[in-house]
Amino acid sequence: MSIHIVALGNEGDAFHQDNRPSGLIRTYLGRSPLVSGDESSLLLNATSTVARPVFTEYQASAFGNVKLVVHDCPVWDIFDSDWYTSRNLIGGADIIVIKYNVNDKFSFHEVKDNYIPVIKRALNSVPVIIAAVGTRQNEELPCTCPLCTSDRGSCVSTTEGIQLAKELGATYLELHSLDDFYIGKYFGGVLEYFMIQALNQKTSEKMKKRKMSNSFHGIRPPQLEQPEKMPVLKAEASHYNADLNNLLFCCQCVDVVFYNPDLKEVAEAHKIVLCAVSHVFMLLFNVKSPADIQDSSIIRTTQDLFAINRDPAFPGASQESPGNPPLRVIVKDALFCSCLSDILRFIYSGAFQWEELEEDIRKKLKDSGDVSNVIEKVKCILKTPGKFNCLRNCKTYQARKPLWFYNTSLKFFLNKPMLADVVFEIQGTTVPAHRAVLVARCEVMAAMFNGNYMEAKSVLIPVYGVSKETFLSFLEYLYTDSCCPAGIFQAMCLLICAEMYQVSRLQHICELFIITQLQSMPSRELASMNLDIVDLLKKAKFHHSDCLSTWLLHFIATNYLIFSQKPEFQDLSVEERSFVEKHRWPSNMYLKQLAEYRKYIHSRKCRCLVM
Repeated sequence: MSIHIVALGNEGDAFHQDNRPSGLIRTYLGRSPLVSGDESSLLLNATSTVARPVFTEYQASAFGNVKLVVHDCPVWDIFDSDWYTSRNLIGGADIIVIKYNVNDKFSFHEVKDNYIPVIKRALNSVPVIIAAVGTRQNEELPCTCPLCTSDRGSCVSTTEGIQLAKELGATYLELHSLDDFYIGKYFGGVLEYFMIQALNQKTSEKMKKRKMSNSFHGIRPPQLEQPEKMPVLKAEASHYNADLNNLLFCCQCVDVVFYNPDLKEVAEAHKIVLCAVSHVFMLLFNVKSPADIQDSSIIRTTQDLFAINRDPAFPGASQESPGNPPLRVIVKDALFCSCLSDILRFIYSGAFQWEELEEDIRKKLKDSGDVSNVIEKVKCILKTPGKFNCLRNCKTYQARKPLWFYNTSLKFFLNKPMLADVVFEIQGTTVPAHRAVLVARCEVMAAMFNGNYMEAKSVLIPVYGVSKETFLSFLEYLYTDSCCPAGIFQAMCLLICAEMYQVSRLQHICELFIITQLQSMPSRELASMNLDIVDLLKKAKFHHSDCLSTWLLHFIATNYLIFSQKPEFQDLSVEERSFVEKHRWPSNMYLKQLAEYRKYIHSRKCRCLVM
C-alpha cells in the first residue's frame, strides 16, 4: 500500500544550514521517526523519473511498510510546462501540501493566483495543508491575531493565510522555523494524521472490493459478538470544603477563642485551619518565627490585629478545661472584630468568595471606608511572604478558578508535630495528627474523639490492622482530599482502611484506581501477572465494595480465556462461577461454531478468506 503526497509552492531558502539543500518536505522526510530512508534513496533525480520531470520525487517508507511517494513542485512555470502530468498527479494525490514563505509576497501570490484555481478544479475530498513558513521580519514576535493588519506590507499576514485556507477548506499551519518542534511535532503531526486517514480509507475500499470480487458459498465464518459492557462506576463528589466549613459551626476540637477589646467572647476556631490559610496566624501561634517569614508587612499585621492573653485571672479562665485550654486571642481592631464571624466563615469556606464576604461586611458596616479597611486587613492576612498583595481586585480574583488553600496548605502539617494534639502508634512508630482535621473529615474519628471512649481523653492512640504506609495514605486523603496509591495492592489496602473508618469517597477513589489499572493492562500482562484476581474479588466483597466486586466479576468473564487457565479460578464460589460462565467472552456457542468452521476448512482443503 502506498500514499501519494503532492507539494506545491516555494517556501524560500531562509532556513538552509551548512549550505545543504533543505526545505519543508525534505526536512520532514529526513527527521520524522515514522519515515525511513537514507539520503541516497530519498531523492530520485530527474534522470530516474523521466516520465515526470515536472516534479522532484521523493520515496521513502512510512509506518514500517507503507510506501510514501512525494512529488514536490516549487515553481509554477515548471508546473505549467507539463500540464498533463501535473493534472494527473494532483488528481491522484492522497494529500496536498501548499507552502509559501511569509516574507515573500510573490511566492504567496503565485500559490493563490496559479496553484489554487487548478487545485479547486481537481479537488475531490482530498485533505489540503497550507504551510506558512518563516518568521515575519518586520515584527519582533509573529502576530497570530486574525484581526491584526500590522504585517500587510512586505509580509504575508496571518489573515491572508487563513482566508486562503477557508477557500479550500484546508488546514492552516504557521511554521516559524524548520526545527524539530515545528517540523516533527506540528507539521508532522498534522501530516501523519491525514496519512493515517488515507490508509484507513484505502483499507476500507480494499476490503469492500475483496468482498465484492470473492463469493464464498460454503460455511461462513462465525461472527464474534462484542463483549458485554462493563459496569460504569460513578465517582462520588468531593465534600472537602463543606466538611471544613461544618467544623466551624459544630465547635468540636476548638483550640483558639477570639475576644473583642472588651474581653467578650466573639468566636471559636481551630489553629490548624487558620495556619493552613495564613502566615499571620502561623506567626501568632508560633508555628513560624519572624526569621522564617521575613516579611515586615505580615509581622506588622500580626502585631496590629491580635494579642495573645495568657493571664490566669482572665474572666472565665477557671471554667475552662484544665488539661489543654483553648488559646485566648484578643482582637485589637474593633471594626475587624465585629466582622470576625463572617471572616472566619470566609476562611473556612476556602478563602475565595470575596464578593460574598464584602456583601456580609457591608451589611454590618454602613461606611464604605470601613468596609474597604476591613477587606484590606483580610487581604493582608492572606498575603504570601515576599510577594506583593495580588488580591487587590476581589471580583477579578473570584472570577478565577478557586484556589483551594486547604488541599495544598494542610499537607504542610501532615505527619508533622506542629500543632498536633493526637499521636497514632502504628507498627512501633508514631504518627502525629490534628483532631480538628480528623473530626471534620471522618465521622468515625468524630465519634471516637467526642464520645465516651478512651480515645477522647488519650493523646497516644494505637492503630491495628493497617500498615504505617497505608495509614499515612489515609491521613493524606483526609488532609488533602486526594491520594495516589503505589499500585493495586496498596490501593486495596487503602480501600480496606477507608471501609474501616467509613470514608466512602476514598473507597470509590480506590475502586476507580484498581479498575483503571486493570483496564490498562494488555492481555499478555494479565496472563503473566502474579496478582490473584479472585482474591481481590473476595476482599472487595468482604469489605462491602459492591461496585468493585461486580466489576471484577465482569472483568473475569470478559477475559475468560486468560483467567480460566489460572489455578485461583477454582476458588470462585458456585454463584460466581455461574455468573462468569453465563457472561463469558467469547461464548461457548462461538467457540463451537469456530471449531466447526475450521473442521470444514480443513476437510475441504480450501483456502480460508478470513482466518
